[in-house]
Amino acid sequence: MEIPSGPRGGGSLQASGRAPRRASSGLPRNTVVLFVPQQEAWVVERMGRFHRILEPGLNILIPVLDRIRYVQSLKEIVINVPEQSAVTLDNVTLQIDGVLYLRIMDPYKASYGVEDPEYAVTQLAQTTMRSELGKLSLDKVFRERESLNASIVDAINQAADCWGIRCLRYEIKDIHVPPRVKESMQMQVEAERRKRATVLESEGTRESAINVAEGKKQAQILASEAEKAEQINQAAGEASAVLAKAKAKAEAIRILAAALTQHNGDAAASLTVAEQYVSAFSKLAKDSNTILLPSNPGDVTSMVAQAMGVYGALTKPPVPGTPDSVSSGNSRDVQGTDASLDEELDRVKMS
Repeated sequence: MEIPSGPRGGGSLQASGRAPRRASSGLPRNTVVLFVPQQEAWVVERMGRFHRILEPGLNILIPVLDRIRYVQSLKEIVINVPEQSAVTLDNVTLQIDGVLYLRIMDPYKASYGVEDPEYAVTQLAQTTMRSELGKLSLDKVFRERESLNASIVDAINQAADCWGIRCLRYEIKDIHVPPRVKESMQMQVEAERRKRATVLESEGTRESAINVAEGKKQAQILASEAEKAEQINQAAGEASAVLAKAKAKAEAIRILAAALTQHNGDAAASLTVAEQYVSAFSKLAKDSNTILLPSNPGDVTSMVAQAMGVYGALTKPPVPGTPDSVSSGNSRDVQGTDASLDEELDRVKMS
């Protein structure tokens, strides 16, 4: 036996297999044995009052007394919010639309709390959107799109809690601005881009100047370090040359001293001193206008004898045990030699 249901209803189901047939209103008929699909809730009234909610699976109803009043889908529902106009905080009129995602959490409240849940939530979303946009300026509407969506969801959930509906998310699809505002925004964007280009160009010029100055600084530092290293190397070379000359001279002196101790060493030394004496007089004649001449320039023998006398006075061996006498004798010889040289100078001046 089939009992037609009342004229009001909430959803629609496809009849297949053992599923009950539906009346003209779209609600399933009471056929005693009912199979409720998954993710649906059937609200049953007994003698005009709420009785229970049928769970998915096998359910048994009493004919005549029980009837299915509402069918609520527990799936996530997607609702397109129609385009509407809204005024921002800076008095710019926008055309905005969105999409709403919601789900029925309590079939009892959704059936008896509001006549048309989807229509009620859609109207609530539109009014909330206009209210939230009136709190923001045009620039913040584009920058804070995510926060605007979150604010709309919170406002809808607070109002729709008594309807047994929960808003999962709200997304703004399109925002249309007036043509003049759009042109001004384009000009603003172009000005901002020119500003950024100018700033980037100036920063590039500054970085280039800094790099050039840094390169010059490093070049000067490297040049000074190279000059310093060159001077150090030159000084080290000169010191090495002086040391080498000193070592060579010391070695020559040692060799000369060893040669003088050999047989006929005094004769060789006498010959060398005589040669240097004659060479010194000839060099004085070449390098200076003042000419020093001995008392008898033609007598070379006397010149050599005088040089040998100086050498003999310097190389005279000291007497053992009488250092004072030796030093006094040497002093007298040196003084005599100096006196002889002074006499020769006086003669040259007088001539």
